[in-house]
Amino acid sequence: MKVAVIGASGRGGSRIVAELAQRGHQVTAIARNPDKIATAPNVTPTRGDLNAPDFPDLLKGHDAVVSAVHFTDAGPDILIEAVRKSGVKRYAVMGGAGSLEVAPGVRLVDTPQFPEAYKAEALKGADFLDRLRQEKELDWVFLSPAALIDFGQRTGKFRLGKDQFMTDANGKSTISFEDYAVAMVDELEQHKHSRERFAVAY
Repeated sequence: MKVAVIGASGRGGSRIVAELAQRGHQVTAIARNPDKIATAPNVTPTRGDLNAPDFPDLLKGHDAVVSAVHFTDAGPDILIEAVRKSGVKRYAVMGGAGSLEVAPGVRLVDTPQFPEAYKAEALKGADFLDRLRQEKELDWVFLSPAALIDFGQRTGKFRLGKDQFMTDANGKSTISFEDYAVAMVDELEQHKHSRERFAVAY
């Protein structure tokens, strides 16, 4: 596949780029500062500004677009409209855990123990998901990670869920960026979730 990754220099975006390239896909790695993107076979670092009128042109001709942009940095209308204008139908979003349900109708972000420092990003992510659920034109998917995501090992072993918050036997909710990227690229290749959110955790 030919895949454009927006936010390719970030922690999640860089791992998604690496996983795609490792599997032989052609990656257009888009960032405001492409110098921060690691040089690798199958990867074309590309400068891109979401607010530039010609941004959708960077996405044209790809089989899919992946967005790994912080929700507080770009609203859904800017990103969704850019993908629409590009003509690309498949749109995968690196989501957050805050909108996952800890009980029916109760989101993680709404619980008292949710860290205040992450609340703004989590709420924007929940808004983004709500906006996607109204989207009829794009074949979108929103992949939520575990509560704690950080650099670690690529094991390829994890659990997938839907809208419910997942914890392990010790009550922890974790995933590595590397395994998150495996789940994301698996989805791009296998196309098992269309117009829905799913989740990944150990």
